[in-house]
Amino acid sequence: MTTARTLLPDLGKLQAFEAAARHGNITLAGCELNLSQSAVSRQIRDLEAQLGLLLFERVRQRVVLSAAGQKFLPDARKLLEQGEAAMLRAMASSGVSLLSLATLPTFGSRWLVPRLPGFLKTHPGIALNVVSRAEQFDLEEQGFDAAIHYGQPVWANAVCRYICSEVIVPAASPDFLAGRDIATPEALAHRPLLNMATRPKAWANWFQAAGVDAQGAYLGHRFDQFTMLIEAAVAGMGVALLPRYLVESELRDGKLQVVLDMPLQTEKSYYFVVPERKTAGLLTNQLFDWIVGQVTPQA
Repeated sequence: MTTARTLLPDLGKLQAFEAAARHGNITLAGCELNLSQSAVSRQIRDLEAQLGLLLFERVRQRVVLSAAGQKFLPDARKLLEQGEAAMLRAMASSGVSLLSLATLPTFGSRWLVPRLPGFLKTHPGIALNVVSRAEQFDLEEQGFDAAIHYGQPVWANAVCRYICSEVIVPAASPDFLAGRDIATPEALAHRPLLNMATRPKAWANWFQAAGVDAQGAYLGHRFDQFTMLIEAAVAGMGVALLPRYLVESELRDGKLQVVLDMPLQTEKSYYFVVPERKTAGLLTNQLFDWIVGQVTPQA
């Protein structure tokens, strides 16, 4: 296969473009890449010249993607991810098998990664490439062996294998609970309730299951990541509805307490997603079996 060299992407220029697009700021992109502002600007100009496109527009102190830049960004990120995956495969020494897994950020950091040493101990010769992803994508196209998915068992060109359901509980810090009488769901409805932005109906569902009309409930601060929601609860900002598996250590260490022992199983579950053409992969199946074996019943 012969490809015109003028069409081959320069990964350094793509990195500069992607970082500037993500930060909306050339200086911040340079700090991330350990490059000067002028070096990042030069790489972006070179990329624009190669493409014959204007990728950014300057708005005050920020750089904003042009229409062409918005269209090109997903492809640029895909090229960077594929390049990294190719390097990882090439760097894997003989006798070492690379297993690439995409996982939900909080699931990965708080549940999966602390347990991975146990998997590696019983499965020597495996090198893991763990990447956080919150949205669905083409696993095979981007070189992934599997992904952890929360939702319904639906993923294009892939097979979803059930891992576990999710149980949420109302939890708060001991300092917050001190001096507050929250013995019933009715009492809880009048306390500061912390919210997960991506689950706007979570409290309404919990109160409905508890048989309480909580239309007048005080809905407090809102967060878009479970990591922040958990830290807000630990800091005493209010009561949060949290998946029990995400706060195992906080409950064990006494940083959080279950306010009312009224768990609610959510409508969605966790799934191990495998590309259709990789369902028979030995390492992938070993990882799935191990993950399922780590799950403890939640109630």
